Amino acid sequence: MIILRSVLFNALFYLVLFAYFVAALPTLVLPRRALLTMVRSWSRVNLFLLKAVCNIGCEFRGLENIPQGAALIASKHQSMWETFALITVLKDPAYILKRELLWIPFFGWYAAKAQMIPVDRGKRSQALAAMTERAKKETARGREIIIFPEGTRRAPGAEPNYKFGVAFLYTELGVPCVPVALNSGLFWPRRSFRRYPGVVRVEFLPPIETGLDRQTFYNRLQDAIETRTAELVAMGKRASGESSRSARPRPRGSEDPAR
Repeated sequence: MIILRSVLFNALFYLVLFAYFVAALPTLVLPRRALLTMVRSWSRVNLFLLKAVCNIGCEFRGLENIPQGAALIASKHQSMWETFALITVLKDPAYILKRELLWIPFFGWYAAKAQMIPVDRGKRSQALAAMTERAKKETARGREIIIFPEGTRRAPGAEPNYKFGVAFLYTELGVPCVPVALNSGLFWPRRSFRRYPGVVRVEFLPPIETGLDRQTFYNRLQDAIETRTAELVAMGKRASGESSRSARPRPRGSEDPAR
């Protein structure tokens, strides 16, 4: 059943994606807000399909911790899920992404129009400086900068591999940083077409104030994200295990004698 539901969802996901690619073409000549509205709609459709087809719900916690103005949003990255789902609860996000993604037809056009922040990883220090300058411009406009500090998806329970670039960005931007913990990899695993039922839990943790030195910030950020992510992963595993057990038919003679 999981395989069948997963195949159906993936087919619908890419069908809907193509439909939105075409429907959003007029936004390339409209104000950026029009494109953001389309992207947010697409994200919500994806969440609906996940629930309807794969029985994967989602729960956002700690939304009150998101500042009203500019902020750095540093999120755990386990799955493709958070690359679109976070858009539904943020006001005007700007993702930091690989420059190569801008070369993809449709996606690249829209990412450029949305004024996302590309990074040329091959240029190292030059790329870091260019990324920071772009991020400064976007925070000056009150936008949230979304960064995945590990740079790539990591499976639940995998050894963390945070890059120091997030600490550099934090000290240069001078805005609060909101750590984000999640357990999406339990239900939308990386490098797998299978989608497992359950509840994706995302938690926006209390902001890390400005003014810390880079090493102190780096340590505090990693500790906050990893500690809470481990708790959310454990919670998701327990819930999935209990759900699986409750779905199994009881052996004959095991009925509750009080009934």
